Amino acid sequence: MLPDALKLGQPYRPKSEDPYLLLLVKLYRFLARRTDSAFNKTILHRLFLSKTNRPPLSLSRIVKETENAPDRDSKIIVTIGTVTDDVRLLEVPKLSIAALRFTQAAKERILKAGGEVLTLDQLALRAPTGSNTILLRGKRTSREAVKHFGMGPHKHKKPYTISKGRKFERARGRRKSRGFKV
Repeated sequence: MLPDALKLGQPYRPKSEDPYLLLLVKLYRFLARRTDSAFNKTILHRLFLSKTNRPPLSLSRIVKETENAPDRDSKIIVTIGTVTDDVRLLEVPKLSIAALRFTQAAKERILKAGGEVLTLDQLALRAPTGSNTILLRGKRTSREAVKHFGMGPHKHKKPYTISKGRKFERARGRRKSRGFKV
């Protein structure tokens, strides 16, 4: 028998063979089935996603997105992806963050500020239904590759050029003096 998700063309397991990820899937599959929480279903779905669809989230964006949240100190910020450091953020507030992984610098800064760093299995013990959590995700369109998508005339997308010099992509279609300019 095929899982219903497979019949619908939805992902029902991660492509990755990472044993820790597969254990998390097992845990959240159980929680999604046995609790009425949409939070657990969302976490489970995001665990299935490919790496490009689990973009990193910087500390500065976490702070920016949660600054207006009522009593942020008592809530756990959850992201299914990597939490990265941002040197432009001068002061890190006290935060409780649960994520798939953390960069070394981000982890050190969170702990130094008196915050805590949680794994997703620790989150399942602390908040099995996702109560008192803030669920965030990174921007998918921040990748360098995305800047080139949809290339064509009048599109103003980033060309795949070796350099930005005089000899590169400056001919017909780029200058009035060479036929026409788009």
